[in-house]
Amino acid sequence: MKRIVERIGASGLAAVALLAVAAAFSSLVITPLEARHERLKETLSRQPRGGTAAPSGDKVAAVYEYLNRGEDTTDWLARLHAIGVASGVQLKSASYRTEKTEARIVRYQIVLPVSGSYPQLRDFLKRALAEIPVLSLDSISVKRGQGALQAEMKLTLHMVPS
Repeated sequence: MKRIVERIGASGLAAVALLAVAAAFSSLVITPLEARHERLKETLSRQPRGGTAAPSGDKVAAVYEYLNRGEDTTDWLARLHAIGVASGVQLKSASYRTEKTEARIVRYQIVLPVSGSYPQLRDFLKRALAEIPVLSLDSISVKRGQGALQAEMKLTLHMVPS
């Protein structure tokens, strides 16, 4: 053995060790991964093509039922204003825009400039999103103003007309 080591030298011994490590890696890691790959290919070949399944009619109907709250846009806006007054934020004039979609859902976009302290703004958003289930916050930009924060909130009411 000593004679073989002397004959091939340190680099030859390192090469033999690397071959042994490569063989062990192949049998312990590569072979199980190849077997797993084949199982996944078989599973995918048995599934129908065309991507994800379309949502069932029951699920879509449930979404429409959830969004159809029986309240008008003015009711939601009045509640939003009441939440603003209760949380202490100063509501300024807002802009409103209706966006129709291909589905039955109508989006009522609101750009709402407000001012107040950070806790007041957080309370307003927390309460508005909790009390108005069809409301979503699209974006908010906050700037430091004179003694209070100035924020512009972009909100959307998602509704299904009755």
